[in-house]
Amino acid sequence: MNKNAVYFNVSLKINAGQLDAFKEIAEAMIAVTRQESGALAYEWHFSDDLSRCRLIETYVDEAAVQAHIAGRAVQELVPRMLKVSSISNFEVYGYPGLDAAKVLTGIGAEIFRRWSGIAVA
Repeated sequence: MNKNAVYFNVSLKINAGQLDAFKEIAEAMIAVTRQESGALAYEWHFSDDLSRCRLIETYVDEAAVQAHIAGRAVQELVPRMLKVSSISNFEVYGYPGLDAAKVLTGIGAEIFRRWSGIAVA
């Protein structure tokens, strides 16, 4: 179990008629994030009617979160994604680091600090 891992759960509402554009941007984000050594998981899930999406992200630690926030996926592609969708909920689990926390809460994320529990690696 990695007690330093940080998880994002991002809920997105896709604008009407923008599904293809949304998917294109998401594919670009996946390709960029795949190259980040600290990104452990980056999963996209659609509702049955394809109007909503959940992005579940896992990073090895706060340094990996900071690298992701400073990288192309967030700096270039997130602004494009927000032209075809909107964030309806954003939760962060674990400690993303002070600088990342400022950025994340600035865009509406709520941070939940790890308290206790178990995980099977």
